[in-house]
Amino acid sequence: MKFHETKLDNGLQIIGELSSNVHSVAIGFFVNTGSRDETDAVSGVSHFLEHMAFKGNDKYTADDINRIFDEIGAKYNASTSEEVTLYYAAILPEYLPQAFELLTALIYPTLRQDDFDMEKNVILEEIGMYEDQPSFKAYELAMQQHFQGHPLGQSILGSPESITALTSSQMRDYHAENYKAGNIVLAVAGNIHWQEVLDLAEEHCAKWPGGKSPRDLREAEPTMNANMVTRPDSLQQHIMQLGKAPSALDDLRYAAELLQVIVGDDGGSRFYWEIVDPGHAEAAELGYNEYAGSGTWLTYLGCRPEQVQDNLKRIADIYDDLNRNGVTETELEQAKNKVLARVVLRSERPMGRLSSLGNNWVYRQEYHSVEHDLQLVRGITSDQIKDLLAKYPLSQQSTVGIGPLAELPTS
Repeated sequence: MKFHETKLDNGLQIIGELSSNVHSVAIGFFVNTGSRDETDAVSGVSHFLEHMAFKGNDKYTADDINRIFDEIGAKYNASTSEEVTLYYAAILPEYLPQAFELLTALIYPTLRQDDFDMEKNVILEEIGMYEDQPSFKAYELAMQQHFQGHPLGQSILGSPESITALTSSQMRDYHAENYKAGNIVLAVAGNIHWQEVLDLAEEHCAKWPGGKSPRDLREAEPTMNANMVTRPDSLQQHIMQLGKAPSALDDLRYAAELLQVIVGDDGGSRFYWEIVDPGHAEAAELGYNEYAGSGTWLTYLGCRPEQVQDNLKRIADIYDDLNRNGVTETELEQAKNKVLARVVLRSERPMGRLSSLGNNWVYRQEYHSVEHDLQLVRGITSDQIKDLLAKYPLSQQSTVGIGPLAELPTS
């Protein structure tokens, strides 16, 4: 594999990991914008804009975009998070020119008023759909609560009120401010020639407006709080809890990724053997999420209401033991093997490498080869896990519950 990196005069960063040993190519535009860059007045506009991208521009209609992607056999889509909006496609190498041009059409859509009015109804229906999914709603409320007063507390979807009030003029202003070339990373992985990538970028992206939008990167300082949303007809109680964890620029994030596997993976973890496998809960998980300037431990519990108190006690006991004693060497070795396997399996597809390439560059301006990542994982020690837990102990600072319970049980 060979890594290449360059920058156009307008600030667009272009990176590529090229290999002749695969048979496909993946391309993605990582736009450094998401819900944390919104204000209350335009809450949900980043995600709404992602939908609008597929409505086309002056050259391609919405039907054209979907038809041509299908004709060349592309796997394509887009996603919006708190910090990044991604537009991507995986194709056979000979179809890179067509896929590249279509993706650039998504970055700068026409944003027609009639499309805006129609898609607004789609967004409102999507918000309603997720409102009916307790685990998603619990996550959204927990983020808002944990990051209250901080940009990361902004909802990705927005609210029915914010989307209803949003105007196409506000969306155009947001697009103009955040879709500048200096805010975008173009990443390519797979079987392709670097010069072809540069030629396509020069042809389709060189005239994009330059510049880069500022972002508030202060670390969040959450306080202990709890909020219960009562749904009497629910059969399960869903509990989402957040605590402080390393940010995307903290070297402790590598240990954090291993610790989440040891504690809350869906198989073979402490949560699995002590809570899920014995039948105490349908789901018990620990996740680690890194952001620019902040990070979170995310604890999720899904179980019958009468089991909540005992399960929260089990989770608290597991956290207390880990915070005091760390992990065992056996646990660490098993977690390493899991992560090593995931890194290797993901790397065998250009689409798998694309995510790693783009995110490393967006957050850290770094290139990590597969070999580099494998060495990092192998080198993590139990002492590093202890250092992590000393600075960012496993905790349950912000709690949101959705289900039959009106109050959080206490022991």
